[in-house]
Amino acid sequence: MWGFQRTRYADCNGSEASEETEIVVNIGGVKQVLYGDVLTRFPETRLAELVDSSLKSSEEISLICDDYDPDTGEFYFDRDPEAFKCIIELYYYGEIHMKRGICPICFMKEMEFWKIGSDFLDECCKSHLKEVEDELAEIAEKVRTILVDREGDPSAGGWQRFQICLWRLMEKPESSLPAHIIAIVSFIFILISSVVMCVGTIPDLQVEDSEGKLTEHPVLEVIETVCIGWFTIEYLLRLISSPNKIKFVLSFMNIIDFMAIMPFYVVLILTSFGAGVMELANVQQAVQALRIMRIARIFKLARHSSGLQTLTSALKSSLKELGLLLMYMGVGVFLFSALGYTMEQNHPDTLFTSIPQSFWWAVITMTTVGYGDVYPKTTLGRCNAAISFLCGVIAIALPIHPIINNFVLFYNKQQVLETAAKHEIELMALRTGGELKAASDSHKHICGAGAWDNDMRSGHSDTFIPLLKDPRGGAGIQTPSMDTSFESTAEATEHFMS
Repeated sequence: MWGFQRTRYADCNGSEASEETEIVVNIGGVKQVLYGDVLTRFPETRLAELVDSSLKSSEEISLICDDYDPDTGEFYFDRDPEAFKCIIELYYYGEIHMKRGICPICFMKEMEFWKIGSDFLDECCKSHLKEVEDELAEIAEKVRTILVDREGDPSAGGWQRFQICLWRLMEKPESSLPAHIIAIVSFIFILISSVVMCVGTIPDLQVEDSEGKLTEHPVLEVIETVCIGWFTIEYLLRLISSPNKIKFVLSFMNIIDFMAIMPFYVVLILTSFGAGVMELANVQQAVQALRIMRIARIFKLARHSSGLQTLTSALKSSLKELGLLLMYMGVGVFLFSALGYTMEQNHPDTLFTSIPQSFWWAVITMTTVGYGDVYPKTTLGRCNAAISFLCGVIAIALPIHPIINNFVLFYNKQQVLETAAKHEIELMALRTGGELKAASDSHKHICGAGAWDNDMRSGHSDTFIPLLKDPRGGAGIQTPSMDTSFESTAEATEHFMS
């Protein structure tokens, strides 16, 4: 039994208003006594309709509540009593605040049942609800993507089907066993090419050419050529099968892939022009720069590593904190380098020849690296150095914690979304299997399967998301057919909310 302090009002003559008739409601087994003058503050709500229930027929009352006891005048509602504690606050305080532990989506359904608009929600609760809706939209998009990967588009032509199949094979390792094997092979080639690039710089493993210069070992060149061949075939197949060629070419990871294979062919073309071209100083510098660009292929690992992708996304979401860190360091470097130059310039053996040259000392001191190539020799200069590295530690430590939090939150969110999407796929498969079994059994088994299916639909988990509509127009029955999928995540979220 809950109790709220009831405000009493005076009539126009100044006398205290008489007591309204008490209205007893039973919310999920918990009784609550309400008063008519309180409920009529919001006449459009369901509870306000109970005030003049004595003038309504039994059929009209049955449309308002789940059950009614005429002997005790008690209205029964099969609703969540914990959520009703928040609902009733509207009539006393004019706004609703969701308590912790209540699902926002379920609470919105409760508000819809009690005919209360979302405008009465507190601002903090609205922001929480928006976050949950965004998560549901992401889950709906993941489920839709999984269904597309599994079933494809039945209206696609022969070339389009081949293109979709090839795209899954090269871009969706989880779609099939061959796609998973190709992803593993690609990952191995990336590691081999990176190792070969590093090993090729060891002088003991290099050979001399006709001019006496050290070059890469022929065996390593062959391995490098094979790896580049694989990367080229992989890039071209992905480009051919891509549904949006412009978006594919301009994608950051695909730019990395192109940069990983482009230097090999540029050097090959320059070499084909003959030794005269290769002897030019500018051409040799260009070749060296292109060879250095081969290190870009290590970023290809991000394509096959969800951890690296999560790290990249976390850094993107932490641009504000990273900018704050750079600002702190920039101010500190300028300040302490100027102080260091001023305090050290009169020393005969000073290493601080100018303020810009002192920037290097300030950077390695504030980051606590301390190479020792530049250091102060005066007492004041050493005091300045001590303060600079203490300030550097503080400046670095302050923004690090929010960046780590963003990474943990983003990683956990990704894990939850992936788990929820897989869970929804499993639930749809169970419901579809129950319907097929019910259609193939006898009438007796049909009844049993229908009851089981009803139990499944009424007893689904809290994370259930009705992403797909019933093609037969029925309510509550869904099949994972691509013809009935939502066109957008907004539509899926709107359907879920309804």
